Amino acid sequence: MKTGRIGRLAAGALAVALATATASCASDRSGGDGLSAGNGQDGGGASASKTFGTLASPCGPGDAKGTTDQGVTDDAITVGFGDDRGFPSAPGLSKEMGDAVSAMIEWCNDQGGINGREIKGNQYDAAYMQSAKVVQEACKQDFFLVGQGFAMDEAAEQHRVACKLPTVAGFTVGPNAAMGPMKYEAVPYPVDLMNIGGLRIAEQLFPDFKEKTDILLSTSPAVSQGTNKITGAMKNVGMEPMDCGVRLNDKGESSYMPFAEKIKDCGAKYLWSSDSPDAGQFSLLESIERAGAEPKYVFEATWYSSAVSQWNASGAGDGLHIGMIFQPLENAGEVPAVKQYVDLVNAKKGKVALLGMQATSSFLLWAQSAQKCGSDLTRQCVVNELSKVHEWTGGGLHAPTDPGNNKPASCGLMVKLNKTKYEQIHPKNVGEFQCGPEFVVEIDEANWGTKLNDDRISTKFLTDDVIKPQTS
Repeated sequence: MKTGRIGRLAAGALAVALATATASCASDRSGGDGLSAGNGQDGGGASASKTFGTLASPCGPGDAKGTTDQGVTDDAITVGFGDDRGFPSAPGLSKEMGDAVSAMIEWCNDQGGINGREIKGNQYDAAYMQSAKVVQEACKQDFFLVGQGFAMDEAAEQHRVACKLPTVAGFTVGPNAAMGPMKYEAVPYPVDLMNIGGLRIAEQLFPDFKEKTDILLSTSPAVSQGTNKITGAMKNVGMEPMDCGVRLNDKGESSYMPFAEKIKDCGAKYLWSSDSPDAGQFSLLESIERAGAEPKYVFEATWYSSAVSQWNASGAGDGLHIGMIFQPLENAGEVPAVKQYVDLVNAKKGKVALLGMQATSSFLLWAQSAQKCGSDLTRQCVVNELSKVHEWTGGGLHAPTDPGNNKPASCGLMVKLNKTKYEQIHPKNVGEFQCGPEFVVEIDEANWGTKLNDDRISTKFLTDDVIKPQTS
Protein backbone atom coordinates (compact mmCIF):
# COMPACT_ATOMS: atom_id res chain seq x y z
CA MET A 1 0.00 0.00 0.00
CA LYS A 2 2.91 2.33 0.60
CA THR A 3 6.63 2.78 0.29
CA GLY A 4 8.91 5.10 2.24
CA ARG A 5 7.99 7.94 4.56
CA ILE A 6 5.51 9.73 2.31
CA GLY A 7 3.75 6.46 1.60
CA ARG A 8 3.58 5.71 5.31
CA LEU A 9 1.93 9.07 5.92
CA ALA A 10 -0.67 8.25 3.29
CA ALA A 11 -1.35 4.88 4.83
CA GLY A 12 -1.45 6.50 8.24
CA ALA A 13 -4.16 8.72 6.88
CA LEU A 14 -6.07 5.67 5.76
CA ALA A 15 -5.56 4.13 9.18
CA VAL A 16 -7.39 7.10 10.63
CA ALA A 17 -10.28 6.52 8.27
CA LEU A 18 -10.44 2.81 8.92
CA ALA A 19 -9.86 2.75 12.63
CA THR A 20 -13.49 3.55 13.39
CA ALA A 21 -14.83 1.28 10.76
CA THR A 22 -16.66 -0.86 13.75
CA ALA A 23 -24.36 -2.45 13.31
CA SER A 24 -26.69 -3.29 15.87
CA CYS A 25 -26.07 -5.07 19.12
CA ALA A 26 -27.20 -8.28 17.53
CA SER A 27 -27.42 -8.95 13.83
CA ASP A 28 -27.74 -5.78 11.79
CA ARG A 29 -29.11 -7.58 8.79
CA SER A 30 -32.66 -6.51 9.67
CA GLY A 31 -32.14 -2.90 8.70
CA GLY A 32 -31.26 0.25 10.54
CA ASP A 33 -31.34 2.86 7.80
CA GLY A 34 -34.83 4.11 8.53
CA LEU A 35 -36.28 2.56 5.38
CA SER A 36 -38.27 -0.60 4.93
CA ALA A 37 -36.80 -3.04 2.45
CA GLY A 38 -36.85 -6.58 1.24
CA ASN A 39 -34.26 -9.12 2.32
CA GLY A 40 -31.76 -7.85 -0.24
CA GLN A 41 -31.28 -11.27 -1.78
CA ASP A 42 -32.22 -10.04 -5.24
CA GLY A 43 -29.20 -7.73 -5.31
CA GLY A 44 -26.52 -10.40 -5.85
CA GLY A 45 -25.05 -9.85 -9.26
CA ALA A 46 -27.80 -7.69 -10.71
CA SER A 47 -26.68 -4.32 -12.02
CA ALA A 48 -30.07 -2.79 -11.22
CA SER A 49 -31.78 -3.75 -7.98
CA LYS A 50 -34.64 -2.38 -5.95
CA THR A 51 -32.61 -2.82 -2.78
CA PHE A 52 -29.06 -2.58 -1.58
CA GLY A 53 -28.80 -5.12 1.19
CA THR A 54 -31.51 -4.08 3.64
CA LEU A 55 -31.81 -0.58 2.17
CA ALA A 56 -34.58 0.32 -0.24
CA SER A 57 -32.90 1.69 -3.35
CA PRO A 58 -32.94 5.51 -3.53
CA CYS A 59 -32.62 5.26 -7.30
CA GLY A 60 -35.35 5.02 -9.91
CA PRO A 61 -37.39 6.83 -12.56
CA GLY A 62 -39.24 10.04 -11.92
CA ASP A 63 -40.22 13.42 -13.36
CA ALA A 64 -37.93 15.75 -11.38
CA LYS A 65 -37.20 18.92 -13.32
CA GLY A 66 -35.37 22.19 -13.03
CA THR A 67 -31.91 23.71 -13.08
CA THR A 68 -31.94 24.10 -9.33
CA ASP A 69 -28.26 24.43 -8.38
CA GLN A 70 -24.74 24.05 -9.71
CA GLY A 71 -24.41 20.64 -11.32
CA VAL A 72 -28.18 20.06 -11.57
CA THR A 73 -30.25 20.24 -14.76
CA ASP A 74 -33.62 18.90 -15.88
CA ASP A 75 -32.09 15.54 -16.69
CA ALA A 76 -28.74 15.21 -14.89
CA ILE A 77 -26.90 15.57 -11.57
CA THR A 78 -23.13 16.01 -11.69
CA VAL A 79 -21.09 14.93 -8.69
CA GLY A 80 -17.37 14.63 -8.04
CA PHE A 81 -15.59 11.61 -6.59
CA GLY A 82 -12.13 10.08 -6.55
CA ASP A 83 -9.04 8.92 -4.70
CA ASP A 84 -5.23 9.09 -4.74
CA ARG A 85 -4.61 6.27 -7.23
CA GLY A 86 -1.95 8.20 -9.16
CA PHE A 87 0.40 8.69 -6.20
CA PRO A 88 3.80 7.59 -7.57
CA SER A 89 5.10 6.29 -4.23
CA ALA A 90 2.04 4.08 -3.72
CA PRO A 91 0.34 3.43 -7.08
CA GLY A 92 -3.34 2.65 -6.73
CA LEU A 93 -3.70 4.32 -3.33
CA SER A 94 -7.39 4.16 -2.34
CA LYS A 95 -8.31 3.06 -5.88
CA GLU A 96 -11.08 0.93 -4.40
CA MET A 97 -12.99 4.10 -3.48
CA GLY A 98 -13.24 5.51 -6.98
CA ASP A 99 -13.99 2.05 -8.32
CA ALA A 100 -16.86 1.68 -5.86
CA VAL A 101 -18.49 5.03 -6.61
CA SER A 102 -18.15 4.46 -10.35
CA ALA A 103 -19.94 1.12 -9.96
CA MET A 104 -22.66 2.68 -7.79
CA ILE A 105 -23.30 5.47 -10.29
CA GLU A 106 -23.86 2.86 -12.99
CA TRP A 107 -26.06 0.80 -10.62
CA CYS A 108 -28.17 3.85 -9.86
CA ASN A 109 -28.47 5.01 -13.47
CA ASP A 110 -29.55 1.52 -14.54
CA GLN A 111 -32.58 2.05 -12.32
CA GLY A 112 -33.37 5.49 -13.69
CA GLY A 113 -31.01 7.75 -11.75
CA ILE A 114 -32.33 9.95 -8.93
CA ASN A 115 -36.00 10.74 -9.55
CA GLY A 116 -35.29 10.32 -13.27
CA ARG A 117 -32.18 12.52 -13.38
CA GLU A 118 -29.09 10.68 -14.60
CA ILE A 119 -26.02 10.88 -12.38
CA LYS A 120 -22.88 12.10 -14.09
CA GLY A 121 -19.59 11.67 -12.28
CA ASN A 122 -16.38 13.67 -12.53
CA GLN A 123 -13.65 11.36 -11.29
CA TYR A 124 -10.60 13.01 -9.72
CA ASP A 125 -7.14 11.68 -8.98
CA ALA A 126 -5.61 13.76 -6.19
CA ALA A 127 -2.41 11.67 -6.39
CA TYR A 128 -1.83 12.45 -2.69
CA MET A 129 -0.32 15.92 -3.26
CA GLN A 130 -3.01 17.41 -5.56
CA SER A 131 -6.09 17.49 -3.33
CA ALA A 132 -6.34 21.29 -3.36
CA LYS A 133 -6.17 21.35 -7.16
CA VAL A 134 -8.90 18.75 -7.69
CA VAL A 135 -11.22 20.34 -5.12
CA GLN A 136 -10.82 23.68 -6.86
CA GLU A 137 -11.88 21.95 -10.09
CA ALA A 138 -14.87 20.41 -8.33
CA CYS A 139 -15.81 23.84 -6.98
CA LYS A 140 -16.47 25.00 -10.54
CA GLN A 141 -18.72 22.19 -11.74
CA ASP A 142 -19.99 19.70 -9.17
CA PHE A 143 -23.16 19.62 -7.11
CA PHE A 144 -21.53 17.57 -4.32
CA LEU A 145 -18.37 15.61 -3.65
CA VAL A 146 -19.46 12.03 -2.95
CA GLY A 147 -17.57 9.03 -1.58
CA GLN A 148 -14.12 10.48 -2.21
CA GLY A 149 -11.00 9.74 -0.17
CA PHE A 150 -8.08 12.17 -0.38
CA ALA A 151 -5.33 11.52 2.13
CA MET A 152 -4.30 15.19 2.10
CA ASP A 153 -7.82 16.57 2.36
CA GLU A 154 -6.67 19.11 4.93
CA ALA A 155 -4.85 21.04 2.19
CA ALA A 156 -8.09 21.30 0.20
CA GLU A 157 -10.50 22.12 3.01
CA GLN A 158 -10.21 25.91 2.81
CA HIS A 159 -11.12 25.78 -0.90
CA ARG A 160 -14.08 23.45 -0.34
CA VAL A 161 -15.51 25.66 2.40
CA ALA A 162 -14.88 28.90 0.50
CA CYS A 163 -16.83 27.72 -2.56
CA LYS A 164 -19.55 26.18 -0.38
CA LEU A 165 -19.15 22.70 -1.87
CA PRO A 166 -20.86 20.13 0.37
CA THR A 167 -19.53 16.61 0.64
CA VAL A 168 -20.56 13.15 1.73
CA ALA A 169 -16.99 11.94 1.98
CA GLY A 170 -15.80 8.37 1.84
CA PHE A 171 -13.35 9.30 4.54
CA THR A 172 -11.72 12.40 5.99
CA VAL A 173 -8.26 12.63 7.52
CA GLY A 174 -7.28 16.16 8.54
CA PRO A 175 -8.93 17.47 11.73
CA ASN A 176 -10.48 20.48 9.98
CA ALA A 177 -11.78 18.26 7.17
CA ALA A 178 -13.19 15.74 9.67
CA MET A 179 -15.05 18.49 11.52
CA GLY A 180 -15.72 20.83 8.60
CA PRO A 181 -19.02 22.52 7.74
CA MET A 182 -21.19 21.03 5.00
CA LYS A 183 -19.44 17.68 5.55
CA TYR A 184 -21.14 14.33 6.22
CA GLU A 185 -19.76 10.79 6.20
CA ALA A 186 -21.38 7.38 6.30
CA VAL A 187 -18.66 6.37 8.77
CA PRO A 188 -17.63 9.47 10.72
CA TYR A 189 -14.27 9.75 12.42
CA PRO A 190 -14.60 12.91 14.53
CA VAL A 191 -11.62 14.31 16.41
CA ASP A 192 -13.44 14.47 19.74
CA LEU A 193 -14.93 10.95 19.89
CA MET A 194 -13.40 7.54 19.21
CA ASN A 195 -14.71 4.03 18.76
CA ILE A 196 -12.56 1.67 20.84
CA GLY A 197 -14.43 -1.52 20.00
CA GLY A 198 -11.17 -3.37 19.38
CA LEU A 199 -9.95 -2.55 22.89
CA ARG A 200 -13.24 -3.43 24.54
CA ILE A 201 -13.50 -6.78 22.77
CA ALA A 202 -9.86 -7.60 23.52
CA GLU A 203 -10.57 -6.97 27.21
CA GLN A 204 -13.29 -9.62 27.07
CA LEU A 205 -11.26 -12.16 25.12
CA PHE A 206 -8.03 -11.76 27.10
CA PRO A 207 -8.38 -11.34 30.89
CA ASP A 208 -4.85 -9.91 31.33
CA PHE A 209 -5.08 -7.54 28.35
CA LYS A 210 -5.17 -4.42 30.54
CA GLU A 211 -1.97 -5.28 32.38
CA LYS A 212 0.11 -6.89 29.64
CA THR A 213 -0.35 -4.69 26.57
CA ASP A 214 2.31 -2.50 25.01
CA ILE A 215 1.91 0.04 22.21
CA LEU A 216 4.34 -0.05 19.30
CA LEU A 217 5.62 3.49 18.71
CA SER A 218 6.84 5.13 15.50
CA THR A 219 8.78 8.19 14.37
CA SER A 220 5.99 8.88 11.83
CA PRO A 221 3.92 11.99 12.75
CA ALA A 222 0.76 10.48 11.26
CA VAL A 223 1.17 7.22 13.18
CA SER A 224 2.11 9.07 16.37
CA GLN A 225 -1.09 11.11 16.17
CA GLY A 226 -3.14 7.91 16.13
CA THR A 227 -1.01 6.42 18.90
CA ASN A 228 -1.56 9.45 21.13
CA LYS A 229 -5.31 9.08 20.72
CA ILE A 230 -5.35 5.39 21.54
CA THR A 231 -3.00 5.88 24.51
CA GLY A 232 -5.35 8.51 25.89
CA ALA A 233 -8.34 6.24 25.26
CA MET A 234 -6.65 3.36 27.07
CA LYS A 235 -5.95 5.49 30.12
CA ASN A 236 -9.52 6.78 29.97
CA VAL A 237 -10.79 3.22 30.50
CA GLY A 238 -8.30 2.26 33.18
CA MET A 239 -5.52 0.78 31.08
CA GLU A 240 -1.88 1.70 31.61
CA PRO A 241 0.14 0.48 28.61
CA MET A 242 3.46 -1.19 29.35
CA ASP A 243 6.57 0.79 28.47
CA CYS A 244 8.79 -1.60 26.52
CA GLY A 245 10.32 1.32 24.64
CA VAL A 246 9.91 0.00 21.10
CA ARG A 247 9.88 2.93 18.67
CA LEU A 248 10.35 1.99 15.02
CA ASN A 249 12.06 4.29 12.53
CA ASP A 250 9.59 5.48 9.94
CA LYS A 251 12.18 4.91 7.21
CA GLY A 252 12.84 1.31 8.23
CA GLU A 253 15.38 -0.53 10.38
CA SER A 254 18.48 -2.47 9.36
CA SER A 255 17.41 -5.24 11.77
CA TYR A 256 14.24 -5.79 13.77
CA MET A 257 15.68 -8.47 16.05
CA PRO A 258 16.75 -6.01 18.79
CA PHE A 259 13.17 -4.78 18.99
CA ALA A 260 11.82 -8.32 19.05
CA GLU A 261 14.20 -9.20 21.91
CA LYS A 262 13.12 -6.08 23.79
CA ILE A 263 9.47 -7.10 23.49
CA LYS A 264 10.30 -10.61 24.69
CA ASP A 265 12.35 -9.38 27.67
CA CYS A 266 9.65 -6.85 28.60
CA GLY A 267 7.06 -9.62 28.88
CA ALA A 268 4.39 -8.00 26.70
CA LYS A 269 1.68 -10.53 25.90
CA TYR A 270 -0.29 -8.19 23.62
CA LEU A 271 0.85 -5.52 21.18
CA TRP A 272 -1.23 -2.64 19.83
CA SER A 273 -0.21 -0.71 16.73
CA SER A 274 -1.67 2.29 14.92
CA ASP A 275 0.82 1.77 12.09
CA SER A 276 -0.06 0.23 8.75
CA PRO A 277 1.33 -2.91 7.13
CA ASP A 278 4.53 -2.68 5.12
CA ALA A 279 7.74 -4.66 4.66
CA GLY A 280 9.21 -3.26 7.87
CA GLN A 281 6.18 -4.19 9.92
CA PHE A 282 6.20 -7.68 8.46
CA SER A 283 9.90 -7.99 9.33
CA LEU A 284 9.14 -7.04 12.92
CA LEU A 285 6.50 -9.75 13.29
CA GLU A 286 8.80 -12.31 11.68
CA SER A 287 11.59 -11.28 14.06
CA ILE A 288 9.28 -11.61 17.05
CA GLU A 289 8.49 -15.16 15.97
CA ARG A 290 12.20 -15.99 15.58
CA ALA A 291 12.93 -14.53 19.00
CA GLY A 292 10.54 -17.02 20.54
CA ALA A 293 8.09 -14.41 21.80
CA GLU A 294 4.40 -15.17 21.28
CA PRO A 295 2.40 -11.98 21.79
CA LYS A 296 -1.03 -11.53 20.35
CA TYR A 297 -1.42 -8.54 18.07
CA VAL A 298 -4.42 -6.22 18.36
CA PHE A 299 -3.99 -3.98 15.34
CA GLU A 300 -6.15 -1.44 13.57
CA ALA A 301 -8.30 -2.05 10.50
CA THR A 302 -5.62 -1.20 7.92
CA TRP A 303 -4.26 -4.68 8.74
CA TYR A 304 -7.39 -6.19 7.24
CA SER A 305 -6.03 -6.44 3.69
CA SER A 306 -5.04 -8.93 1.04
CA ALA A 307 -1.41 -7.76 1.34
CA VAL A 308 -1.34 -8.95 4.96
CA SER A 309 -3.12 -12.25 4.35
CA GLN A 310 -0.88 -13.09 1.42
CA TRP A 311 2.24 -12.28 3.46
CA ASN A 312 1.09 -14.54 6.30
CA ALA A 313 1.44 -17.82 4.40
CA SER A 314 4.18 -18.77 6.90
CA GLY A 315 1.94 -18.02 9.90
CA ALA A 316 4.10 -15.33 11.53
CA GLY A 317 0.99 -13.17 11.85
CA ASP A 318 -1.36 -15.83 13.19
CA GLY A 319 -1.74 -13.89 16.43
CA LEU A 320 -3.24 -10.93 14.59
CA HIS A 321 -6.62 -9.68 15.85
CA ILE A 322 -8.40 -6.73 14.22
CA GLY A 323 -11.31 -4.74 15.57
CA MET A 324 -13.73 -3.54 12.88
CA ILE A 325 -17.10 -1.86 12.45
CA PHE A 326 -17.49 -3.18 8.89
CA GLN A 327 -18.72 -6.60 7.95
CA PRO A 328 -15.64 -8.41 6.64
CA LEU A 329 -15.68 -9.52 3.03
CA GLU A 330 -15.56 -13.12 4.24
CA ASN A 331 -19.12 -12.64 5.55
CA ALA A 332 -20.55 -11.99 2.07
CA GLY A 333 -22.45 -15.27 2.16
CA GLU A 334 -24.31 -14.11 5.28
CA VAL A 335 -24.61 -10.37 4.62
CA PRO A 336 -26.38 -9.47 1.36
CA ALA A 337 -25.02 -5.91 1.22
CA VAL A 338 -21.43 -7.14 1.27
CA LYS A 339 -22.13 -9.64 -1.52
CA GLN A 340 -23.85 -6.97 -3.57
CA TYR A 341 -20.90 -4.59 -3.17
CA VAL A 342 -18.44 -7.31 -4.20
CA ASP A 343 -20.53 -8.35 -7.21
CA LEU A 344 -21.04 -4.80 -8.48
CA VAL A 345 -17.35 -3.86 -8.28
CA ASN A 346 -16.14 -7.18 -9.65
CA ALA A 347 -18.48 -6.77 -12.61
CA LYS A 348 -16.53 -3.63 -13.55
CA LYS A 349 -13.19 -5.32 -12.80
CA GLY A 350 -12.57 -2.87 -9.98
CA LYS A 351 -10.67 -3.29 -6.73
CA VAL A 352 -12.62 -4.81 -3.84
CA ALA A 353 -11.51 -3.64 -0.37
CA LEU A 354 -12.77 -2.23 2.91
CA LEU A 355 -12.50 1.42 1.86
CA GLY A 356 -14.58 0.58 -1.19
CA MET A 357 -17.44 -0.45 1.08
CA GLN A 358 -16.98 2.82 2.96
CA ALA A 359 -17.28 4.83 -0.26
CA THR A 360 -20.32 2.74 -1.28
CA SER A 361 -22.08 3.55 1.96
CA SER A 362 -21.40 7.27 1.52
CA PHE A 363 -22.78 7.18 -2.02
CA LEU A 364 -25.97 5.54 -0.76
CA LEU A 365 -26.28 8.12 2.04
CA TRP A 366 -25.99 10.96 -0.46
CA ALA A 367 -28.36 9.31 -2.94
CA GLN A 368 -31.05 8.71 -0.31
CA SER A 369 -30.91 12.35 0.79
CA ALA A 370 -30.94 13.65 -2.79
CA GLN A 371 -33.89 11.43 -3.67
CA LYS A 372 -35.96 12.94 -0.86
CA CYS A 373 -35.53 16.42 -2.36
CA GLY A 374 -37.43 15.54 -5.54
CA SER A 375 -37.46 18.41 -8.04
CA ASP A 376 -36.19 20.80 -5.37
CA LEU A 377 -32.69 19.38 -5.62
CA THR A 378 -30.53 22.03 -4.02
CA ARG A 379 -27.44 21.78 -1.85
CA GLN A 380 -29.47 23.26 0.98
CA CYS A 381 -32.16 20.59 0.70
CA VAL A 382 -29.66 17.71 0.62
CA VAL A 383 -27.77 19.14 3.61
CA ASN A 384 -31.09 19.39 5.45
CA GLU A 385 -31.86 15.73 4.72
CA LEU A 386 -28.36 14.53 5.62
CA SER A 387 -28.56 16.27 8.98
CA LYS A 388 -31.65 14.18 9.86
CA VAL A 389 -29.91 10.79 9.40
CA HIS A 390 -28.94 9.46 12.82
CA GLU A 391 -28.79 5.71 12.20
CA TRP A 392 -27.03 4.46 9.11
CA THR A 393 -25.58 1.09 8.08
CA GLY A 394 -25.30 1.36 4.30
CA GLY A 395 -27.84 -1.44 3.99
CA GLY A 396 -25.86 -3.64 6.36
CA LEU A 397 -22.27 -2.94 5.27
CA HIS A 398 -21.29 -1.67 8.70
CA ALA A 399 -22.41 -0.92 12.24
CA PRO A 400 -24.93 1.89 12.80
CA THR A 401 -23.37 5.35 12.75
CA ASP A 402 -24.81 8.84 13.25
CA PRO A 403 -23.87 10.86 10.15
CA GLY A 404 -26.22 13.72 11.02
CA ASN A 405 -24.37 14.39 14.26
CA ASN A 406 -20.92 13.33 13.02
CA LYS A 407 -20.67 10.54 15.59
CA PRO A 408 -19.08 7.11 15.23
CA ALA A 409 -20.55 3.66 15.75
CA SER A 410 -20.78 2.28 19.28
CA CYS A 411 -20.34 -1.31 18.11
CA GLY A 412 -17.64 -3.64 16.92
CA LEU A 413 -16.58 -7.11 15.90
CA MET A 414 -13.21 -8.83 15.78
CA VAL A 415 -11.56 -10.91 13.12
CA LYS A 416 -8.47 -13.11 13.46
CA LEU A 417 -5.93 -14.01 10.80
CA ASN A 418 -5.12 -17.69 10.38
CA LYS A 419 -2.50 -18.19 7.66
CA THR A 420 -4.08 -16.50 4.61
CA LYS A 421 -7.67 -16.33 5.88
CA TYR A 422 -9.51 -13.91 8.14
CA GLU A 423 -12.45 -15.13 10.20
CA GLN A 424 -14.82 -13.42 12.58
CA ILE A 425 -14.20 -14.63 16.13
CA HIS A 426 -16.35 -12.19 18.11
CA PRO A 427 -19.28 -12.16 18.30
CA LYS A 428 -19.40 -15.84 17.47
CA ASN A 429 -22.41 -15.49 15.17
CA VAL A 430 -21.25 -14.31 11.75
CA GLY A 431 -22.85 -11.04 10.69
CA GLU A 432 -23.43 -9.78 14.23
CA PHE A 433 -21.80 -6.95 16.20
CA GLN A 434 -21.41 -6.26 19.88
CA CYS A 435 -22.54 -2.80 20.95
CA GLY A 436 -22.55 -0.60 24.00
CA PRO A 437 -21.95 3.00 25.11
CA GLU A 438 -18.59 1.92 26.49
CA PHE A 439 -17.39 1.40 22.90
CA VAL A 440 -17.06 5.18 22.41
CA VAL A 441 -14.83 7.48 24.47
CA GLU A 442 -14.16 11.20 24.43
CA ILE A 443 -10.78 12.35 23.17
CA ASP A 444 -8.75 14.91 25.09
CA GLU A 445 -8.98 18.33 23.48
CA ALA A 446 -5.18 18.46 23.31
CA ASN A 447 -5.34 15.74 20.66
CA TRP A 448 -8.08 17.27 18.51
CA GLY A 449 -5.78 19.25 16.23
CA THR A 450 -8.38 21.98 15.75
CA LYS A 451 -10.79 24.25 17.61
CA LEU A 452 -14.51 23.48 17.54
CA ASN A 453 -17.52 25.72 18.07
CA ASP A 454 -20.59 24.78 20.10
CA ASP A 455 -21.92 22.80 17.12
CA ARG A 456 -18.69 20.73 16.99
CA ILE A 457 -17.68 22.43 13.72
CA SER A 458 -14.08 23.42 13.02
CA THR A 459 -13.67 27.20 13.18
CA LYS A 460 -10.47 27.44 11.11
CA PHE A 461 -12.05 28.01 7.69
CA LEU A 462 -15.61 28.66 8.85
CA THR A 463 -17.45 31.58 7.25
CA ASP A 464 -20.84 33.10 8.00
CA ASP A 465 -22.35 32.00 4.70
CA VAL A 466 -21.70 28.24 4.78
CA ILE A 467 -24.70 26.03 4.16
CA LYS A 468 -26.17 25.07 7.51
CA PRO A 469 -28.97 22.56 8.14
CA GLN A 470 -32.40 24.17 8.33
CA THR A 471 -34.73 22.30 10.63
CA SER A 472 -37.99 23.90 9.50
